Amino acid sequence: MTDLHFLFCSLDVPSSEQPELFLKKLQQCCVIFDFMDTLSDLKMKEYKRSTLNELVDYITISRGCLTEQTYPEVVRMVSCNIFRTLPPSDSNEFDPEEDEPTLEASWPHLQLVYEFFIRFLESQEFQPSIAKKYIDQKFVLQLLELFDSEDPRERDYLKTVLHRIYGKFLGLRAFIRKQINNIFLRFVYETEHFNGVAELLEILGSIINGFALPLKAEHKQFLVKVLIPLHTVRSLSLFHAQLAYCIVQFLEKDPSLTEPVIRGLMKFWPKTCSQKEVMFLGELEEILDVIEPSQFVKIQEPLFKQIAKCVSSPHFQVAERALYYWNNEYIMSLIEENSNVILPIMFSSLYRISKEHWNPAIVALVYNVLKAFMEMNSTMFDELTATYKSDPVHKVPYLVLALFFAQIACFNLLSNAALLCFLFFACSFALSLWNAK
Repeated sequence: MTDLHFLFCSLDVPSSEQPELFLKKLQQCCVIFDFMDTLSDLKMKEYKRSTLNELVDYITISRGCLTEQTYPEVVRMVSCNIFRTLPPSDSNEFDPEEDEPTLEASWPHLQLVYEFFIRFLESQEFQPSIAKKYIDQKFVLQLLELFDSEDPRERDYLKTVLHRIYGKFLGLRAFIRKQINNIFLRFVYETEHFNGVAELLEILGSIINGFALPLKAEHKQFLVKVLIPLHTVRSLSLFHAQLAYCIVQFLEKDPSLTEPVIRGLMKFWPKTCSQKEVMFLGELEEILDVIEPSQFVKIQEPLFKQIAKCVSSPHFQVAERALYYWNNEYIMSLIEENSNVILPIMFSSLYRISKEHWNPAIVALVYNVLKAFMEMNSTMFDELTATYKSDPVHKVPYLVLALFFAQIACFNLLSNAALLCFLFFACSFALSLWNAK
C-alpha cells in the first residue's frame, strides 16, 4: 500500500513548514479505500478521515495557504475521491417515490472531501483565474454526472459545489446551462431516469433569477422546449415544486412568456392521473398569482375551459383544487373584470355539478362559486340560468338513459306484453325527468 506516513503529521507546525505539509497531505488523501469491505484497513480509514477533517479546518482558518501550487493538488485530490462509477441500485427498477436510496458507503470520507472543496471555493483567497486551468469543462461534465447519485446527501453537496462554480467561473456558465439542458432532454425523451433533477432545477431557479433583461432567445427556448416538457414525466412529483418555481421566475422576468407557458401546460395536461392534475392546478395558481391583467385576457378562454373540465372531474381532489381558485383574491379580481367571458364558459359545468355531484363538499363549494358569479354579474347569470333550463340539450341524457334501458329490455324480455309495459314506464320516467328540469 502507498506510504501514508504524512497523514500522521499534524499541520500544527511552524508556518514556514505548513505549505509543504499541506501539499503532502493532499497527495496522501488521494488514496482510496474500499468501504464495501467493512473490516479492511480500519485504522488507515480513520487516519484519512481525521486528516480530511484537519484539511477542512486548515483551509478555513489559515491565511496564505492557497498558493498557486495548491490548486492542481486540491483539484486532483477532490477528483480522485468524488469522480467514480456510481454504484448500481439495489433494485433493478428503482422507484425514488417508493424505494429506499442506495447510500454511498464511503460517505465518511466523501462528505469531508465535499466540505473541503466548498471551503476551497468559498475562500477569500480563491482566485478563479488560476483555478480555471484545473476546474474546466471536463471537470464540470464529471460533476454533473454525479447528480445521478441515489444518495440525497451527496446531491445536496453537489448542488452547492456547482452553484459556487457557476458563480465564480463566468467562462463556464453557458457550458453548464447547455449541459443541464442536455441532461433534461435525455431525461424527458430517452431515459425518464435521473436522480438529480430537483437539485439541478433548484440551481436553475437561482440562475434564472440573475438573468439580465431582455431575456436572450436561448433562455426563452430553454423554457418552452425543456422546462415545459418536463411536466410530462411520470416522476413529476419528485421535482414539481422546483420546476414550478423556475417557471414563475421566468414569468416574473418576462410577462410576455405567460401565453406560451399556459398553452404549453394545456397541451401536456394529464388525462388519467388525478395526482398530476392537482399538481398542475397548484402550479397554474402560482402563475396566476403573478400574471398581468393584459396577459390574462390572452389566455382566459383556453384556461377556463380547462378549469371547467377540472371542476367537473369525478375525482373530488381535482374538483376541489380547481374550485379553490375562487378563494384567491387576486384571481377573483381577474375573474370579475372578465366575467362576461368567463361566466358563460363555467356556468354549464357549475350548474350541472350543483345538481349531480356525488360529494357534498364539492356541491357546497360550487354553490359559493355560483353565488360569487351572481354577485359579479347578476344580469348575465339570470340569462344563463334561463337558457340552461330551457335548452333541450340538457334533457337529452335522460331520454338516452330511458332508451338504453329499453334496448336492454329488447334483448332480455321474452314477453311482448312485458316489453311494452317496460317501455311505457321508461318513457314515463323520462318525461317526469324532462318536466322536473
